[in-house]
Amino acid sequence: MSPSSRPPSDWIVRFAPLFPAGGTVLDLAAGSGRHARYLADRGYRVTAVDRDVSRLTDEPRIDAVEADLEDGGPWPLGARRFDGIVVTNYLHRPLFPHLVAALADGGVLLYETFAVGNEAYGKPSNPDFLLKDGELLAAFSGDLRLVAYEAGYVERPAPAVLQRIAAVRAAGGPIPLPG
Repeated sequence: MSPSSRPPSDWIVRFAPLFPAGGTVLDLAAGSGRHARYLADRGYRVTAVDRDVSRLTDEPRIDAVEADLEDGGPWPLGARRFDGIVVTNYLHRPLFPHLVAALADGGVLLYETFAVGNEAYGKPSNPDFLLKDGELLAAFSGDLRLVAYEAGYVERPAPAVLQRIAAVRAAGGPIPLPG
């Protein structure tokens, strides 16, 4: 299966219904755009950011923004705010505060990436690119309300050790869980 035809993450599919219908969603470090396309297919207005957006420029439903997120330059999206943010298989810790700031009130963050222990299953294996135990939860729990968190070994789509979070920027009230 080519990278562009890989299905979306089960985590993203499970929690994407928390995004407001027709809302704006950021796919950060979008890669081939599997999540951007998945969300655009469901009626979201998607902005996809990556240092190479060539695989997304032919997609009129997606605003593809080419930016190197790790070059030390300014946050490429300025003061834009999003109803949802998706990050998968990517870790650059200096971006954590930008993600919180870019999330609109009531907006949902879905983040899933590799954690310590993944080195037993392949790349990434460099500790700089692996979340420490509980790191994702700690990074966002002070600013966002937790909906779900998982950490540990998964078998699909390939064996890996992951951390996953679904969190909402909400001042109060119940969080509508996906049905």
